[in-house]
Amino acid sequence: MLTLSGTVALLSLLGTAVAGPKRPRQLSHDGPFTNSSTAPVSLNILTKTGTRNATAPYLYGWMFEDINHSGDGGIYGELLTNRAFDGSTVTWSALGGFSGSSITWQENTCEAYGPVITGYKPVGNTTLRLDNLHPLTYAHPTVLEVDIPTNANDSTDPVGFQNMGWWGIPVTPQTYNVSFFIYPDQVRNRAVPKTGLTVSLQSNITGEVWASVEIPAQSWNVVNWTYVTAQIVNTVTAPDTNNTLAITFDPSAAQGQTYYFDQISLFGETFKDYANGLRKDLAESIYDLKPRFLRWPGGNNIEGYSIQRRWKWWETIGPLQDRWPRPGNWEYYNTNGLGLMEFLQWTEAMEMENVLAIYAGYSLGDAGEGNADEYPATAEAMYPVLKEALDELEFCTGSTDTYWGAKRAEYGHPEPFDITFVEIGNEDWFGLDYPFRFKYLYDGLKAAYPNITYISTAYDENTLYTIDIPAGAMWDTHHYEEPNFFIERFDYWDNWQETTNNTDVTVFIGEYSVLQVNTASGIVDFTDPPDKHIFYPRLISALAEGVYLLGAERNPNVVKLSSYAPSLQNWNWYNWTPNLIAFDADPLHTVLSVSFYLQKLFNAYHGTESVEVTNAEGDFNPLYWGAAADEGSVYLKVINIGNSSVPLSVGLESAWTSVNGTIITNPDPNGYNYKNNATAITPVPLNLTSTTPSGNGSWEWNVPAYSITVLQFDL
Repeated sequence: MLTLSGTVALLSLLGTAVAGPKRPRQLSHDGPFTNSSTAPVSLNILTKTGTRNATAPYLYGWMFEDINHSGDGGIYGELLTNRAFDGSTVTWSALGGFSGSSITWQENTCEAYGPVITGYKPVGNTTLRLDNLHPLTYAHPTVLEVDIPTNANDSTDPVGFQNMGWWGIPVTPQTYNVSFFIYPDQVRNRAVPKTGLTVSLQSNITGEVWASVEIPAQSWNVVNWTYVTAQIVNTVTAPDTNNTLAITFDPSAAQGQTYYFDQISLFGETFKDYANGLRKDLAESIYDLKPRFLRWPGGNNIEGYSIQRRWKWWETIGPLQDRWPRPGNWEYYNTNGLGLMEFLQWTEAMEMENVLAIYAGYSLGDAGEGNADEYPATAEAMYPVLKEALDELEFCTGSTDTYWGAKRAEYGHPEPFDITFVEIGNEDWFGLDYPFRFKYLYDGLKAAYPNITYISTAYDENTLYTIDIPAGAMWDTHHYEEPNFFIERFDYWDNWQETTNNTDVTVFIGEYSVLQVNTASGIVDFTDPPDKHIFYPRLISALAEGVYLLGAERNPNVVKLSSYAPSLQNWNWYNWTPNLIAFDADPLHTVLSVSFYLQKLFNAYHGTESVEVTNAEGDFNPLYWGAAADEGSVYLKVINIGNSSVPLSVGLESAWTSVNGTIITNPDPNGYNYKNNATAITPVPLNLTSTTPSGNGSWEWNVPAYSITVLQFDL
């Protein structure tokens, strides 16, 4: 496998698929983070006389697409790499004499994205090769051939193969579920048709066996593949993740034989014990944030590098051996083990709403964005796309009396799922015909499912058109920017509906992050130069993102949803930085970023109503604030982007008894969390010298430099 940290730098230069729109914007100054103003600020929280609005209940959510090996090799609980020999890795870049992008490197040197044997190694005197004469299913034509020579019994050592896992396998006390398909070579296996297997977890360094299970000897079916399942009960903790899963034979019994294997799988304990479920530790970190929705399955990954290779939902359901894998949009193959049903169960398990992104007739042809594949702008051409989406919604929400609802029941979930939001495409403003495609799909979907909120992936990003978003619908806007961009747009949403004539149109901040440090030009450089690019979310990132989110919280009638992107990064293979969570095979190496902790803090103190705050003294910058309330408590969020503390005085119209707080801060605004230093910047309880009101009911405190604070006033 390749490590592609910085691939996006190359992709951006070529107009290749990247994770969000990139409109250059000129900023007015070089940076607010050196502001040393110490002018006091005095705030009054108008709990009795001020305007109140219900907060947006789904404001903080989670965006997912399989980028950075965040799905296969990440949140998807499968521990084995290349389990079904589906496909491989490529690199897209410029090729002299050709416009756009081309595949300039491919792991399978004969067939781009073709199957490979990566991740496997022989055990003992064994030969491994790929075979397509004994396909498991139409969806999985390539299998592993294991040839054991006639002299294998010259040694007593086992023979077979090992899988290395996704850059290792964590071995801890738990029960592991193993499964695979096996098929014998009838000619070679006639002499000793009855053989058994040993399946073991072992060290890749020393060969020490941590735990194993025996598959009893049997005569394997010579007409159809045999599906084998077993459990490995492990009671030890391996010293590292450099471990393998081994499937082996006794050499004296298997000498001269050949076997075929496919769908070789290993799962540890999954989140809430769902079968084919999520990696437990990563899912628990996400669940701890309490996101209110999941946007899935993308992102660029729904679009495909061609119309034919788009994310076809019906190919991601049912038994794994019948699911069709596909080349993903981030240079590696997707197993589709994390398919439609698994996404729905993910939201079910975490009590989240679904933001289902549907394919809208636009694909990233040859890894391009502007030079893309697009369905013709006619009803006849677009009808199949509409039908795909209608069938998908029937699978998700239909009764068991419907065709697709019955299929869902057949696959283990007779109860319908709830779909609250449907996003029509992803960043379709790169396409020329989205005005037609959006309206056609919106009208067709709205007629069939009138209670769903529909989301446009474009508004005014394309200079050739503006989308007329219907009242009641939503606009998904994406921003990968400098800190100043977010700081200066603190009040951007205050009168957005009125100034843009988008009455009753709401907003989904679907992808955002601070991508580079402030520069004089304010233009983001997507080649990720090391002196500008932010590879891991810094405190400066969270400060700016927090100010922008405060602006969203102040406008709950406008901004309804928000999600940072991307969300997950495998340390071993990634295309895009920064991300909320970084990880590898070892759960102890997982790092929750400062931006993650910002999300967690703001979501935990979101409140049910926004509360008006007036400033009797001082103004915004370097301090930014906003207030919300729950029954019995008022929350005041305060961000200081400056390098000096600021005196703050707070008064409430309601009587209050005590105040406490939580703060995220560090003397270095460029500090960040990293492997082996994962808790450098985390929320901690505020150490207050005064926690009760003064004689006139007010309270005073010096807001530290470079800090994000939530104060809780108990009434």
